[in-house]
Amino acid sequence: MAKSLRSKRRRMMRAEKRKKNAPKELARLKTVLGHGEKGEITMKDVAEVATLVPPEKVKEKLEDAEIQEENADGGKMDMDTKRNKKTMLDDQGQYPVWLNQRQIKKLKAKRIAKKGKSKLKKGFA
Repeated sequence: MAKSLRSKRRRMMRAEKRKKNAPKELARLKTVLGHGEKGEITMKDVAEVATLVPPEKVKEKLEDAEIQEENADGGKMDMDTKRNKKTMLDDQGQYPVWLNQRQIKKLKAKRIAKKGKSKLKKGFA
């Protein structure tokens, strides 16, 4: 999608706007960091504003957090409802939210056809 001339033109104009506004944004960022018109930013200056953490420590923290979550939850997802895999119905007879109407119609027709066949067999056999 999004390949019409109008959308191509819009993308092009947005790119031009980004190019035009890039120096202004950079200047604004530098003033926000408190460096004014110097234009030079060193890591020492950034360290005063933000806390610098080596990536190894961040990775270790993430791994530790994941291990703790697995231990706490037992490694399984909590499923409130039980769902039949063939009919996709839950215990209250509802279809999942992500299932579209066409698929629901197919499953319903299959279920009704199966129910109808079983009644005919019992009655006439």
